[in-house]
Amino acid sequence: MIHERIYVTKAAMPPFEEYAEAIRPLWDSHILTNMGRYHSQLEEKLKEYLAVSELSLMVNGHMALEMTIQAFNFPKGSEVITTPFTFISTTHAIVRNGLAPVFCDIKMDDYTIDETKIEELITEKTVAIVPVHVYGNVCNVEEIERIARKYDLKVIYDAAHAFGVKYKGIGIGNFGDASIFSFHATKVFNCIEGGAIATKDETLINKLYDLKNFGIRSQELVVSVGANAKMNEFQAIMGLCNLSHVESNRIIRKVLVKKYRELLTDIEGIKLMDSFENTEQNFAYFPILIDADNYGKNRNDIHQELLSHSIYTRKYFYPLTSDQACFKNKYMSLKLDTARLCADRVLILPLYPELPLEDVARIAELIRNNKVKR
Repeated sequence: MIHERIYVTKAAMPPFEEYAEAIRPLWDSHILTNMGRYHSQLEEKLKEYLAVSELSLMVNGHMALEMTIQAFNFPKGSEVITTPFTFISTTHAIVRNGLAPVFCDIKMDDYTIDETKIEELITEKTVAIVPVHVYGNVCNVEEIERIARKYDLKVIYDAAHAFGVKYKGIGIGNFGDASIFSFHATKVFNCIEGGAIATKDETLINKLYDLKNFGIRSQELVVSVGANAKMNEFQAIMGLCNLSHVESNRIIRKVLVKKYRELLTDIEGIKLMDSFENTEQNFAYFPILIDADNYGKNRNDIHQELLSHSIYTRKYFYPLTSDQACFKNKYMSLKLDTARLCADRVLILPLYPELPLEDVARIAELIRNNKVKR
């Protein structure tokens, strides 16, 4: 039987008629960008949904992180402790600000930065920590906060995977000095492309306004050197439409994750992501870790086997950002044992609201049947 392709994710989109009707006023106003009506509406609605006091929209998640780091005006050559188990954007945002990434290993249970190894990496050049809430798993925010206060460091969370996540009832964007979100098409919530910075610091929000809008404060006044990272009105309207569906989509994702867990939980050599107390999840990803010694085949074997059935999975994150070709082996000698093990073994399975439960069952059956019987 020939099956339709199943991709690892599918962009969430509102009904066509809903979006078409929402953008109709743009043809009357001809106001398409420069932080217009819908841009302002989305900022306010996101502040409410994410339960944060201050928020600045950006054209994408990468610029949100890069400009947040820039806004702190760290001395060139300063060091920033971060994780290698993340999308390359996290590392690029540090490097493009003239700063040096210092890679810390991760934890096996949740794939986030190992907070017990941060202090040993701190030097007189360290200015910040950039941890990542991986797959929506929350970093140890309490311990990271303790370390940051002890050494007077800034903490900028990459929360690209954590839209809508709450920890102990608190919106994830409230931790650290700032948290950045990505609204890329592949995320739980999208604006086609887009991003945002959440913070309690109004001064930081003002700096980010200048950075994303050329430093322009009026037609005749430019107060600082900035760039152009504004979200346009088409993106903002897509965000407003998608936001009205994000909670119902989260519930569907939860059902799909529950089904995966039911069908895969007892397969020797397949490790599922742990569930954590005190966390309200967004069910953005479903990673499995494949132990070839117990399963009989490795991650790449299963990736190819599923692909032969038109099922697209993702080796997320492989290779580590520290090991990418652009760094020319500069960090290959670092002791990042857990991160490299996870990079070699983790596979992300398809997960999106339109994915039928029967396809989840078929994916799980293929994984079960491919285990080497001993």
